[in-house]
Amino acid sequence: MLTYTTHLKKLILPEYGRNIQRMVDHCLTIEDRAERTRCAATIVKTMEQLFPVQGNADAYRRKLWDHLAIMSDFALDVDVPFELVGRGSLDDRPEPLNYDQAVFEHRHYGLLLQRTILRAAEMEEGEERDELVMLLANHMKKIMLAINPEGVDDAKIFKDLRILSRGAINLDPETVKLLEFKVAPAPTGKKKKKK
Repeated sequence: MLTYTTHLKKLILPEYGRNIQRMVDHCLTIEDRAERTRCAATIVKTMEQLFPVQGNADAYRRKLWDHLAIMSDFALDVDVPFELVGRGSLDDRPEPLNYDQAVFEHRHYGLLLQRTILRAAEMEEGEERDELVMLLANHMKKIMLAINPEGVDDAKIFKDLRILSRGAINLDPETVKLLEFKVAPAPTGKKKKKK
């Protein structure tokens, strides 16, 4: 009768496979400490052949010995060339990252675009500022089209631009026209036939 892997013991580190886990289990049964240490070193060399060294070799070997300790459930008593990771270090969780949770209007435009609008509002009147404002307005229209593919009114973009610039940038929808963007059709997945 076939033995299915679903009926076998769950692997602790499945990337090494069931044969390496069997080697570790066998190593745990060896009585002689010197023989057990040689067996453990052989297992680490086998693990290194499965996943060759990339980068710092000493750090990588230390990692393999740590993996061996984890696979043996920290029960393997051998002479190790490195200090092994302890069971308690696996339970440690990293400190949570503190992200800026600032609440801002018009989140769909993104914080970077809003900061750029404020910088453009601080610039002196001139051709460079006008070009930057047009780039920003067209980019805002592209973002809005991603949210609403049906279409976006330029007056809505100009209103948002005025709000985000705190009234410093005022564009008239009668005189200023933004570019027309079309939503690209989704790929069908069919290959074209060669002629």
